[in-house]
Amino acid sequence: MSASRTARTTRHPGQLAATVVGAIFLLVGILGFIPGVTTDFDQLTFAGHGSSAKLLGIFEVSVLHNLVHLAFGVAGLVLARTLSGARAFLLGGGAIYLLLWLYGLFIDHDSAANFVPVNSADNWLHLVLGIGMLALGLLVASPRRASATG
Repeated sequence: MSASRTARTTRHPGQLAATVVGAIFLLVGILGFIPGVTTDFDQLTFAGHGSSAKLLGIFEVSVLHNLVHLAFGVAGLVLARTLSGARAFLLGGGAIYLLLWLYGLFIDHDSAANFVPVNSADNWLHLVLGIGMLALGLLVASPRRASATG
């Protein structure tokens, strides 16, 4: 068995989870810049609630919003190299998304405070992402799991 194949098979499930989540964020960030996948692409603005472009016709996006997804994706892929990095990405990202969910609930979506921008669909997706990432960080990327499986 080659060294690279052995390295792949010994990756912790938490690292795999962070890699998958990071790759999904990277894909979403890229898709946000593709006309057709993003409806009203000609209305895409850098930031602010004035962007009426919507990823998959549902989620409000802007250039800034897409760049945040790309940055989260890169962070996930980089941090997934170690178990502690994967856990930090999943727990930290989950906490950030729960804060974004709360922020989106309390701001006026038609105000300057909605600079990302977000809509109701984004808010509920942020809740699901926050809970999901925290669960993965606590359950799958647990250091105890490494000692239990190793």
